[in-house]
Amino acid sequence: MAVERKMKPEDEERFFELVKEVVGKGRYSQLEEYIQHGDTTVYQHSLAVAYLSYWMVLKYDLKVHLEELIRGALLHDYFLYDWHEKDAGHSLHGFTHPGKALINACEDFNLTDIEKDVIRKHMFPLTLIPPRYRETVIVCMADKICSVYETFHMTLFGELSPV
Repeated sequence: MAVERKMKPEDEERFFELVKEVVGKGRYSQLEEYIQHGDTTVYQHSLAVAYLSYWMVLKYDLKVHLEELIRGALLHDYFLYDWHEKDAGHSLHGFTHPGKALINACEDFNLTDIEKDVIRKHMFPLTLIPPRYRETVIVCMADKICSVYETFHMTLFGELSPV
């Protein structure tokens, strides 16, 4: 079950142009190797979070730094490991993965303060420091919505592909 996309073709085209600036760089393709929720990969999840964040901005005419919103959303779970493996380093994944994602993203990308905030605080309120930017709040909400859909093996927008 997927929600019908109601985005103008030119808006969707703009979204995928911005996505291409990230997905082909660094170690981003590794996100396809790891499962996030249900049978959804971290790659698919991150793309869905970016898409839903963008969709919300357009639907509610929110004033944001669009490129930074999308880049932050795409990199919010850039932790590069399988958190389902029984390993002492992953036991507190919900609390610790934003910091690991931020370290990895900083190694592979030049990030703005907004993008760093999105990555570091997307798990609020699990991570106690609240978001500083509007972009972070949007990604935080989109992440939680997408996570619920994925956990119950549902898709929000159907198949998304930047290629």
